[in-house]
Amino acid sequence: MEIISKFKRLKKPNAPWHKFYKKGEENIHVEDKTIYEYFEDAAHKFSKLTAIEYFGKKTTYNSLLEKIRICANAFNNYGIGKNDIVTICMPNTPEAIIAFYALNKIGAIANMIHPLSAEKEIKNYLINNHTKLLIMIDICYEKVNNMIDETKVEKTIVVSAKDSMPLYLNIGYQLTQGRKILKPSITDQRYISWHDFFNDGKTSKNIQTMKRGQKSPAVMLHSGGTTGDPKGIMLSNNNFNALVEQAKIIFTKVNPGDSVLTILPLFHGFGLGVCTHTPLCFGAKVIFVPQFNAREFDKLLQKTKPNLIFGVPTLFEALVNCHNIKNLNLAQVKYIISGGDFLSQTLNKKINDYLHSHGCSERISQGYGMTESLAATALAFDAVNKEGSIGIPFPGNYFKIINPDTREELGPYQDGEICVNGPTVMMGYLDNEIATNEALQIHDDGYLWLHTGDIGYMDEDGVFFYRQRLKRMIISSGYNVYPSYIENIIEQHPAVLSCTVIGIPHPYKQEVPKAFIVLKRDYHSLGSTKKSIKNFCEKHLSKHSVPYEFEFRKSLPKTLIGKIDFKKLMQEEEEKRKK
Repeated sequence: MEIISKFKRLKKPNAPWHKFYKKGEENIHVEDKTIYEYFEDAAHKFSKLTAIEYFGKKTTYNSLLEKIRICANAFNNYGIGKNDIVTICMPNTPEAIIAFYALNKIGAIANMIHPLSAEKEIKNYLINNHTKLLIMIDICYEKVNNMIDETKVEKTIVVSAKDSMPLYLNIGYQLTQGRKILKPSITDQRYISWHDFFNDGKTSKNIQTMKRGQKSPAVMLHSGGTTGDPKGIMLSNNNFNALVEQAKIIFTKVNPGDSVLTILPLFHGFGLGVCTHTPLCFGAKVIFVPQFNAREFDKLLQKTKPNLIFGVPTLFEALVNCHNIKNLNLAQVKYIISGGDFLSQTLNKKINDYLHSHGCSERISQGYGMTESLAATALAFDAVNKEGSIGIPFPGNYFKIINPDTREELGPYQDGEICVNGPTVMMGYLDNEIATNEALQIHDDGYLWLHTGDIGYMDEDGVFFYRQRLKRMIISSGYNVYPSYIENIIEQHPAVLSCTVIGIPHPYKQEVPKAFIVLKRDYHSLGSTKKSIKNFCEKHLSKHSVPYEFEFRKSLPKTLIGKIDFKKLMQEEEEKRKK
């Protein structure tokens, strides 16, 4: 803490982008409160407005606050208190966010994990993170039951997707999907239903809100980290609440009562921080989507009519390929933002054309961040929405581009590693000092910088552009080759729907690019198509950037949150070479 205080007296880093903010906006003030207290303030202010909508069922701010109070009492009954870790293994349901805020209210730490994680992964999360209590969606029961006795979990709370549905949907779900899901026996004392757990808190004495410093740990998220191995990312109350204060300056068109479509999951920084906690502190309505159907995205938009839409590029790619509703009206959309992965200029144009053809006057904005910085550190908004850019850092954040080998700060238009300093940067990795010290480094300027492992550059205005992951860069015959740039070019070919490029070994060039391509419906992977695409690449790419190989597929693998999984493609290529 003393080191951080000392940093505040240092000379501020270079920030040419400050000219885009009004005087004083580059500095933000975050109140010394917990995540729960920030929400509580909003709940009192907007008590009668809708906070959450789930399959059409609405919960007001006042009602949500009351449910959080009861849930906190129930946690207390089970011995959960300050710094205890409770794992939430849930999709986007009201129970997940109720538990999240309730844990923060009593000073506990919420460990958010993906319910579709493999059995071994869940087991490792529970053991490595010292979980005392587990809250899980019922579809995880078989996986959890196989290994729960090998952990120190004292009780598992089982939630069904139907628990918060309207009555008619509740019944319908139980008659169709619900009856197929294996559940624990009512005599198995290791498990308790959400209903019974929640009722335990109704008659209990109210537990007081734990007073904790804004720098205290509050949430654990998970990521491959800047070095590639799975890690627990520790985030503070201040990290989440700073994001709220930054958003107040950026999202000036958002009003209380506006709605946010929350498709991105709560176990991800983008979904939890940007799509849920921040809008709830604005008095907005969060529309939870626990299971996304890409083919019916336009139907979802017509039904929910959101004012804000956040997503990853593959989500928006699904939208432009939807053809269910020709007269879809998106005039109510105030912001549509892509993050979590690189948004190609080709897809950017397709999305904007789609928006404008459906009555929306806004353009899609590209954001930038990583889980280690709560998934949002910069945004291409309004005046700084330059084509292909990730915009400028949020108020209070600082970026710089460095030579990754020397840490020398680079000038405009020079490619280097993006480093981030700001109030949303993580506390560190759980029980991993080596990885923490690799990611968080004090530079010669005296500031603590997060090394993102991403390549980018800054223009003369202080607007930033993302190239790609440092580890994805291909060095071919001594030339730096950027897969994301090649992908952008190939996707401009009329036959191509999507494309991913990786590096493969070459006997004397070291590495060469290989393109994996998904064709549009009316095209076939014939020799003529391949030749056409190759000719297109030779016309628009430098010689060393033209893919050495082309492989056509029906689809590309995706990660659990919908990003193109280029690592899986690399693994497949490695296995081929071994054989």
